[in-house]
Amino acid sequence: MKPLILITNDDGYAARGLKVLTEVAREFGDVVVMAPEQNASAKGLSLTTKVPVRVREVQQEKGLHVYACDGTPVDCLKLAYEHFCPRRPNLVLSGINHGSNSSINVLYSGTMGAVIEATVLGVNAIGFSLLNHSLEADFEPSRPIVRHIVGHVLKHGLPADVALNVNIPRLTADEIKGIRLCHQASGKWLDSFEKRVDPIGRPYWWLTGKFVCNEPPDTSDEWALMHGYVSVVPIHTDYTHYPAIGELKNMEL
Repeated sequence: MKPLILITNDDGYAARGLKVLTEVAREFGDVVVMAPEQNASAKGLSLTTKVPVRVREVQQEKGLHVYACDGTPVDCLKLAYEHFCPRRPNLVLSGINHGSNSSINVLYSGTMGAVIEATVLGVNAIGFSLLNHSLEADFEPSRPIVRHIVGHVLKHGLPADVALNVNIPRLTADEIKGIRLCHQASGKWLDSFEKRVDPIGRPYWWLTGKFVCNEPPDTSDEWALMHGYVSVVPIHTDYTHYPAIGELKNMEL
């Protein structure tokens, strides 16, 4: 039996990156796609709890079912897993995201939120992102990268409770130097809500910001991307900082 691959994203079911990811996935097996009706970026692990979630079929053919969902990326993943997959998926893919999910971005990303949820469900999962926010971004150089990593994970699997956060630099296929296993760079967004006024005089605020990397050049994902490599960061759901348990032991009663 062919592998079953479940795909989602946070840019919406019509996004160019999702189309490329789906085309590559079909080289390996049967595919179920469920993605948001509209852009759902920066939703992280959020779920829809106050209103019903609705799903509509977009496309059906041999080996491919595509659905659009009006919920979050995690809603899409959970609904597809529970009700729309004909059997347990062998692999979950999310992306290809328009824009970076390296460093601290992984905490906010809807793309990676779905990947983390898949890991909670015990399914191998990979999130792919391209460092290009444009709606017209060229995803063709991403194809061989996705093909290589998906093939490797389907063949060899992943460690228990571990998923992959893959970021691809905005380069041509010839310019990409290779793939590097990395750690997540220490960085943060210096957010700023810019106050503006609408045409009828009412104030509103628009989120802007600047990313700041807090560590020198090393083997982090930010370093790899700046030097022309695809970064692959193994992530997991256990947020425990184990060294701190000993340091904070005197807190116990």
